[in-house]
Amino acid sequence: MDSNESTEQNAQVIAVFPDKVKISVKDLEIFKNVDETLKVGSYLKIEDSENASLITIIENFQISIRDVKDEKGETKHVREHIIEAFPLGVLRGGKFERGGDSLAIPPKNVIPATVDEIKKIYEESIEEKESFTFSTLAANPSVKVPVNGNKFFNKHIAIVGSTGSGKSHTLSSIIQKAVSTKEGDFSLNNSHVIIFDIHSEYKSAFPNANYIDISNLALPYWLLNSEELEEILLDTGERDNYNQSSVFRKLVTENKKKHNSGLTKVFYDTPLFFDIIEVQNALYNLKNETKNSKASSRYMIVDDSYTCTDSSTSVDTGLLFSEEEKISKYFESEFQFHPTKNQNVTKGDYAEGTLDKFFVRFQEKINQDRLSFLFGSEAKTISFEKTLENLLGYKTGYKSNITVIDLSGVPFEVLSITVSLISRLIFEHGYFYKRLRCTTDPSEKINNDVPILLVYEEAHKYVPNSELVKYRSSKKSIERIAKEGRKYGVTLLLASQRPSEISETIFSQCNNFIAMRLTNPVDQSYVKKLLPDSLGSLVDKMTSLKQGEAILVGESIILPSIVKIDRCEPQPSSNDIPYWELWKTEWKGLNFEELKNEWYK
Repeated sequence: MDSNESTEQNAQVIAVFPDKVKISVKDLEIFKNVDETLKVGSYLKIEDSENASLITIIENFQISIRDVKDEKGETKHVREHIIEAFPLGVLRGGKFERGGDSLAIPPKNVIPATVDEIKKIYEESIEEKESFTFSTLAANPSVKVPVNGNKFFNKHIAIVGSTGSGKSHTLSSIIQKAVSTKEGDFSLNNSHVIIFDIHSEYKSAFPNANYIDISNLALPYWLLNSEELEEILLDTGERDNYNQSSVFRKLVTENKKKHNSGLTKVFYDTPLFFDIIEVQNALYNLKNETKNSKASSRYMIVDDSYTCTDSSTSVDTGLLFSEEEKISKYFESEFQFHPTKNQNVTKGDYAEGTLDKFFVRFQEKINQDRLSFLFGSEAKTISFEKTLENLLGYKTGYKSNITVIDLSGVPFEVLSITVSLISRLIFEHGYFYKRLRCTTDPSEKINNDVPILLVYEEAHKYVPNSELVKYRSSKKSIERIAKEGRKYGVTLLLASQRPSEISETIFSQCNNFIAMRLTNPVDQSYVKKLLPDSLGSLVDKMTSLKQGEAILVGESIILPSIVKIDRCEPQPSSNDIPYWELWKTEWKGLNFEELKNEWYK
């Protein structure tokens, strides 16, 4: 009797469900492959009468003992192993197809799939030129698990997992492999990755990256859109907010017209230079403005061109301006005004205190050292082109595939706006670059030949499932990329330990998931809702995954797999602190003066 025949008699399918196959095995030693152990996560091959094989993965097994009568009529106990396996797909004619609903009934034969057969499924599922590998099967490290690199990076990616599950190492491993893969003899490939690093973890993982932190970050305030500008500079809870917003919009628009006189279409939201100090001058003058009561178009600026004693006026006293001329004059400097006097000098339209709090807040914000990356001298003078070059790794004399933006020093109250501005700039870069390519060559098929991946570490900090005003800017920018970015060569990689707190609009756009160990029941339920129903109980393994293991699922992989992520080298500085080992060592002194100096930088 050959081994196949004995195996066939030894094992048989006893039940088939849409998401589960039950197999009865009498003797596991006969059933399993030589030199291979059979365990949860091993693969089985179920053959039918039409030369097709259903590939399944063992989810659980149990031992069944039943009573049978032998030839003499005596009862004896028969021990059987009942294996429950999840159907992954069908091998037919050497090709693997997802889904297990096309197998002819009844199945003919059940045997363990060999390592070579599993390797073949993974290797032949993706053409070599599209193959990208960063993991192996958790159950068998000799089997590499490739993904389709195009489908992986041009569809949004989500990495989720509790603290300590290995998210940072996974993220680093993926990007390190992506930037080091080349099709030719050159120093840099054409990958472009921007990492928003909120905990200052990734400088060590990418030592050659274009590293930007609070000390060398320069983002021109004039590139902020209306929502972003007002979120920083206006107090949305104030009673006079509408007046403040109206005045501010007018001043910014007029100042943009002043500094961009060659352009005909200039609006409040147009990304053009304006001078923030001149706007501050105008605000100061508006809140202190006085007018001639006898001629309301004459403004009582202290000036040598006319005489005004003790605020007494005639119809010719004061400087005569139209509304536009007045605003232009107010940009020049902070002026002194003659004080009010009954029937002679009266307060201006905004001099009743409606702008007082706004001016104090405005002045404090634009002069704050912590916000110099937005309102400082370099942010004021840096060009639009230079800003993009810095963010995209095109610095003069130093090119880099990866830009790490260390946000740990950015004040929390402007974190959302900082992320929003950078995200929006990169999206609009993709949009206009596509337009330029199509204008240059109308037959162009590739929208963007310099595609960009935006990586949001701790994404729930920028795009939470919240309607709070402070998150509005970043949510709006990132949601737009999630919905439209792929068309313009801008995709997302979201990493989070609290996926249930991320905007559902953004998460639902992800097509590739790397689900690591998740212990929070709310997060587990949320992720299960986003993953395909066809995963069956595979998704329940999230709670028991080891560090560095993940469920890899999405359009880029031939079949959902539990994988072990390849170790990254060098590593991010996110390793757990060995408390107990450190506590047992001798007392360490601290230099509080040095600490204070670092704190106050």
